[in-house]
Amino acid sequence: MAKQTILGRITQLLKANINSLIDQAEDPQLMLDQLVRDFTNSIAEAESAVAQTIGNLRLMEQDHAEDVEAAADWGRKALAASSKADELRAAGNASDADKFDNLAKIAIGKQVSAENEAKQAEPTIASQTVTVDALKKGLDGMHAKLSQLTSKRDELVARSKTAEAQGQVLDAIKSIDLMDPTSELGRFEDKIRREEAKVAGQQELAASSLDAQFESLDDLSEQAEVDARLAALKAGGTPQAITQ
Repeated sequence: MAKQTILGRITQLLKANINSLIDQAEDPQLMLDQLVRDFTNSIAEAESAVAQTIGNLRLMEQDHAEDVEAAADWGRKALAASSKADELRAAGNASDADKFDNLAKIAIGKQVSAENEAKQAEPTIASQTVTVDALKKGLDGMHAKLSQLTSKRDELVARSKTAEAQGQVLDAIKSIDLMDPTSELGRFEDKIRREEAKVAGQQELAASSLDAQFESLDDLSEQAEVDARLAALKAGGTPQAITQ
């Protein structure tokens, strides 16, 4: 994966408007679950690519350090060979002095080559360092976005479960309202009152029947009195006054 592609992907994901996506989703929880998976996979891919980019940068930095060290080493060798040549020439040994001067020239050539390689690598190292820093910041942003997504998803799941529980309670309340147990109790109370009234009516009827029976006894007593007085008259007696 090219660096530009990594940066483009990171930028695209970081610009994602989570709230807008939630509003447009038919099932926000499923959409958030998918986004979490996408971000997790993208972060894993980006981390792998960024790690490779950082590894390449570190290799370039090592090569640059080696070139700088090699240039310095060849510089020391050139100086040593040149000093030896001067020493031999001062001693009258021109032939050997020329040999050491030639060695100094070879060392200087190696020094220049190593310095050039180091200089050529420096702009690339600088640009790669900037890229790596941008990639690291992008990854940090993606991790923060993933944390935000996870929190949003967890919040949504909790709210959904709460709403579901509340809905169940409301449905239960509606069922209770539809059953109206108080009205059932009222009907049962009416039934009991009717039974009580029936019993009271039966008691009243029984009492009325008893009074009638006593009244019939009084009537029989009066008739017996009349019959007794009539018998006395017929026997030649005098009418008896009714005593109070």
